[in-house]
Amino acid sequence: MTNPIATASPIRIVRTGPRGLTNPTSEFSGLLATIKDAGLLRRRRTFYILNFTVITLAMAGAWVGFAMLGHTWYQLIIAGVMGVLFTQYAFMAHEASHRQVWESGKANDHTGRILADLLVGISYSWWMTKHSRHHSAPNTVDRDPDIEPDFIVFQEKHAAVLKGVSGFMARRQGWLFFPVLTLEGLNLHLHAFKEVFNPNRKVDRRKTEIALLAIRNIGYVAVIFSILPLGMAFAFLGVQLAVFGVYMGASFAPNHKGMPMLPRDAKVDFLRRQVLTSRNIRGGFGMNVYMGGLNYQIEHHLFPSMPRPNLRRAGEIVREYCESKGIVYTQASLPESYGIVIKYLNRVGLTARDPFDCPSAMRYGR
Repeated sequence: MTNPIATASPIRIVRTGPRGLTNPTSEFSGLLATIKDAGLLRRRRTFYILNFTVITLAMAGAWVGFAMLGHTWYQLIIAGVMGVLFTQYAFMAHEASHRQVWESGKANDHTGRILADLLVGISYSWWMTKHSRHHSAPNTVDRDPDIEPDFIVFQEKHAAVLKGVSGFMARRQGWLFFPVLTLEGLNLHLHAFKEVFNPNRKVDRRKTEIALLAIRNIGYVAVIFSILPLGMAFAFLGVQLAVFGVYMGASFAPNHKGMPMLPRDAKVDFLRRQVLTSRNIRGGFGMNVYMGGLNYQIEHHLFPSMPRPNLRRAGEIVREYCESKGIVYTQASLPESYGIVIKYLNRVGLTARDPFDCPSAMRYGR
């Protein structure tokens, strides 16, 4: 079953009992057994080695182009290409954090730390902490960090208390979402340093992360400014960070925004919690490359350690299984998903206070 226009509506909680009602634990166990029997949880090391090699060769080519072009505004094309390639490295860091690349957890952590800190310039520890919380409680109020208020607010209770400039921006946040993502790249780099230098945060291998982040970010900026004129160097960094931020946000946002939200204390079984709060993006091989496997968000949440090449086949199994159990399995095209995100954020933002609104009009108009 597909539902491309799902909105953030309550989830019906399925209860179990002794009178022949479905046992949700055994439901997921049955699905898991099928996935294991199909060999879909086996690592695909060759894929990741080849993927890393292709990205790295492309990045090497970008640096060669950077050196050859010299003081020309065509450098901004190189900046955009680098923004895309850094995002592709980030996808692999995400997969390493989920133990998708190697059998060994330590090997995955080493790989993820090199990819995230040294190549992309973001904190692997910060990502692990935040993303693990998200996976354990997707779209769950007060538990999922991805729906906590920031510049963008995802819950009406947070929007309702905003007024003035914040309220004005919130009421238009759907339209502002993608433009604001141009700043997300810079935000991710700043979060990295805030994380590793915060003594109150537990950071695994803190000194290693500080060293890798310093080498990458300081060295990268130094190279850009030592070769390009000042104005062109700033433009180069601005384009690269903007492309990186938009690409990252445009890849992660379609997966849960506008999907049902759960109250903090909701008693929902694992299968339904993951499926009903996630949305897949339709598309073939190209979409899988573009989104780094995040287009199979349902399968990724059900089986976080499943390698990217196995997600397509798993999607066929999970979709058929959900249909047999009457569980809504949501899919949408990429443009549809972006439209849902914009519409949802605008709807949430409309609850923000306007100091010139009439209370009676607000009560009946909204």
